[in-house]
Amino acid sequence: MDSLALLASLATLGYSAFYLLMCAAFPFGHCRRCHGTGKLFSKIFTKSFRLCPRCEGTGRRVRIGRRVYEYLRGEYKAGNR
Repeated sequence: MDSLALLASLATLGYSAFYLLMCAAFPFGHCRRCHGTGKLFSKIFTKSFRLCPRCEGTGRRVRIGRRVYEYLRGEYKAGNR
């Protein structure tokens, strides 16, 4: 049982490390509302569209891990002033 718990915790730690590396290397992901296109198409008129208000037409969003990193970095800098 102990080896199974150790394996699970190592897998979780490995996934967390991988996610942190991904957030550092690629801080932006696809917008969930427009699926990375930057456009929202009309349901009735299929050719008409407007820019996505969530990503402001860029199709990108900041990843959650990057937001957490920026928050912690700001708190650290504010505490060291």
